[in-house]
Amino acid sequence: MTDDTRLPDAREAARRLPPASLVIVRANDPKQRAERARALAAIARRRGLLLLIADDASLARRLGAHGVHLPESQARHAAHLRAQNPNWLITASAHSLRAALLATYADAIFLSPVFATQSHRNAAALTPARARLMARQVKMPIFALGGITAQNAILLSGFSGLAAIGALA
Repeated sequence: MTDDTRLPDAREAARRLPPASLVIVRANDPKQRAERARALAAIARRRGLLLLIADDASLARRLGAHGVHLPESQARHAAHLRAQNPNWLITASAHSLRAALLATYADAIFLSPVFATQSHRNAAALTPARARLMARQVKMPIFALGGITAQNAILLSGFSGLAAIGALA
């Protein structure tokens, strides 16, 4: 997952990912998002990576991305996007059990922050145990995100996978 400050140039990280990995392009500035997405789309095609564009369905369509990633506040739009783009992969962020349960039309949820993270400095970490309990109550794939490192990843069982930002820098 790209990040404006912690992973502004994700090209090298994308080149190191194994095939079939998921790359989510995020950027606050629409122009930066488009530039970043174009660069990563080329790498994704060559390397067999899945590419999602965060909160920008029109850019995802233009680039032929595999779908979109929605922030928690936009997860309710998953049903509409699914109707327009039935073959897309749609993921959403969730920071609570309630938010994860409400994202019913998403294909997967990124639950965060599991550990303290620079991306959400003011958010209390869910902790691995609490996040695992939440994941068990949701009937879709849940990916752990937030503060994950090679050292603490061993504490994360019960998830469909792990996602990272800073660990890729």
